[in-house]
Amino acid sequence: MKIPPIGIKPDPGANLLKRIRGLMASEEGVQARLDKFVKIISSSMKANVASIYLRAGDDLELCATKGLKQTAVHATRLSINEGLVGNVARRARVLNIAEAVDHPDFVFKEETGEQRFHSFLGVPLLRGGRNLGVLVVQGKRARVYSETEVENLLTAATLLAEIAVADERAGGNKARLKGIRLTPTGAETITGKAFADGLVQGRAVLHLPPVASGAMIAAKPAEEQIRLEKAIRQMRRSVDAMVDGVNGDAANTGVAMGAASKEIFESYRLFAYDRKWLASLREAVNAGLTAEAAVERVRNEHRARMQKARDPYLRARLHDLEDLANRMLRTLGGENVAPGQRQLPDNAVVFARNLGPAEVLDYDRDKLRGIVLEEGAATAHATIICRTLGIPLVGLAERVLDRVEADDQVLVDGEMGEVRIRPTPNDIDDFLVRVGIKAELSTAFKQQRNLKAVTKDGQKISLLLNAGLLVDLPGLDSMGADGIGLFRTEFQFMVSERMPRLGEQVELYKRALAASGDRPVTFRTLDLGGDKILPYADPQPEENPAIGWRAIRIGLDRPAMLRYQLRALLLAGAGQHLRIMFPMVATTSEFQAARGLLDKEIARTKKMGGVAPKKLEVGVMLETPALAWQIDAICQHADFVSVGANDLMQFFFAADRDNPRVAGLYDGLHPAALSLLAHIADRCKAANTQLTVCGEMAGKPLEAICLTALGYRNLSMPVTGIGPVKSAILALDAGKLSALIKPKITSGTAADSLREDIIKFCEQERIPV
Repeated sequence: MKIPPIGIKPDPGANLLKRIRGLMASEEGVQARLDKFVKIISSSMKANVASIYLRAGDDLELCATKGLKQTAVHATRLSINEGLVGNVARRARVLNIAEAVDHPDFVFKEETGEQRFHSFLGVPLLRGGRNLGVLVVQGKRARVYSETEVENLLTAATLLAEIAVADERAGGNKARLKGIRLTPTGAETITGKAFADGLVQGRAVLHLPPVASGAMIAAKPAEEQIRLEKAIRQMRRSVDAMVDGVNGDAANTGVAMGAASKEIFESYRLFAYDRKWLASLREAVNAGLTAEAAVERVRNEHRARMQKARDPYLRARLHDLEDLANRMLRTLGGENVAPGQRQLPDNAVVFARNLGPAEVLDYDRDKLRGIVLEEGAATAHATIICRTLGIPLVGLAERVLDRVEADDQVLVDGEMGEVRIRPTPNDIDDFLVRVGIKAELSTAFKQQRNLKAVTKDGQKISLLLNAGLLVDLPGLDSMGADGIGLFRTEFQFMVSERMPRLGEQVELYKRALAASGDRPVTFRTLDLGGDKILPYADPQPEENPAIGWRAIRIGLDRPAMLRYQLRALLLAGAGQHLRIMFPMVATTSEFQAARGLLDKEIARTKKMGGVAPKKLEVGVMLETPALAWQIDAICQHADFVSVGANDLMQFFFAADRDNPRVAGLYDGLHPAALSLLAHIADRCKAANTQLTVCGEMAGKPLEAICLTALGYRNLSMPVTGIGPVKSAILALDAGKLSALIKPKITSGTAADSLREDIIKFCEQERIPV
């Protein structure tokens, strides 16, 4: 027996958890495991009784015990409102009392033989917000259990819930207890965030990351080094295949995958060839660990970094390393990690905590219909891949893995960001109606692709595309966009693991200009900071990052970085029509300072004998209320104004649109918001300054027709918005809607929103919104 050092007491809780984890690895049937579980609890906590009660419908059934009569197992039941056990289950709270019989909820069950016991400690078995049952210990001596004992039992209850659910999910006769159902059965709707558009019906598939083998120490270190090197080579080959867009079954990834998202997998490949990461793996194996244990150790080091990262985008980048670690473990386990090799049933919807870009391509593309993630991010590599491949993706679906079961029927709404699990027949019927309407609209949008967006009263509207990566450019032609109204240049910086070189920036900008042809492309300079932190930058914590050091403020404080990008834009736009705009400008002087840096780069280009753009337009992104009230001044200096409606409305209402507690205050159709937008449009028209709107408002038909009525003639939006907005504009008489809106925003109305009035107008005018 190992004797602990003097002054250090052995931790009974640690021993308890060690024994429970050993039980979790057992392959015995569920009843045998429950029986062993109560014995472990009883002996570790020195309790006379340890019992497990599990939910059986609205009752709690005694399923295992050490200390009560064995004949009571599966014979004793309590309702949720009955006894001390029912008290714990009903309140989902710990009950710790010295004299059980003195509690008003105490009931005596003669068949259990529990009259000999006094102390009672019960803790709920909770998983994913659901109460699965109660874990109880009892003693002959009247006493209140210590905080440490309560904490140990709570931890044991958490592990027990995992054991019970895992057993039930595994299926088979050994995995179920008659009459006990721990996994959910009713219809549920979970609201997350829509990251990739689409509506799909399918069957749930749970994405289970690989589990490392239990062996930690290598029996034969030399052989382990060989295994590691072999796994590294195989892992690299699979990543190289993704970058090149080829694999054993090209149909699973598609030809477009290799070109459209190559920059994503190039940055992913940097991880696969990262010397520090590989050196850490080799060092761990050389120290005597198995290859699997080495992967886990290095993974844990990166997880620690992930937990410290405040920025969600940086966390998403670090998740790519988690993806590679899983790929290494699968390779070491003998699995084929070539793209498209993970088998799926037909109409599969994959549910996972998170996915890396390579994990998306691991699945059979012909059968993968959608993805639902508990985590994820709008700018994550996996999200961009899903958008490229047309795979609907809902992210930030809180606790969805606790509420979905393998093979559950599910409906994934990539438009609203909702997931319906085990839907009712009515849910399915309504959903299929939406799918049918969407298909009909898609056909209609394609038919009107070559039509210009002109209102019934003759107002010509330019519908422009928001873009940022090569994956977005095909939308120009597929939806008949009139150009790119917002090219987010920071995306290239964010999907890379290092600062893009000058040539790389020039190449991206050239490809955007080439894809657009003679249509305009407006490049926004780097809009970094806030929630967009570079993976290779050192983030500076701020109290309020949305209105902190970001966008043009960083550019003016770091002029070398801004000039470097402006140089790339000038090189890409040589001899062409080039449009550049500066983001998050709060004052006219900020715009003048940024324009001064551009002038220096233009002078440098001429001095170096370079070719200047055939036509250069320099504009400003109006995102701050301060600049809105300097609109006359800014129009004297800027060639065009682009209203960044997302941030402008957020700052105008002092309401974070992503915060559910205040999101209701954020309404672009509020009279005050429309009044501000009308003021901007009127002053730009008076100054003969070109005006555009970017952001969510421009891509929503109802809001877009209001902008048109206020005088906006250029709307820039996501590719999914162009078809619906064009349909609405073609059916709109802008003069009629203007006559409805303008009196309401100038009369001092107390209405919170004009939304209902505008919807009624659309119904009368038969405008599809």
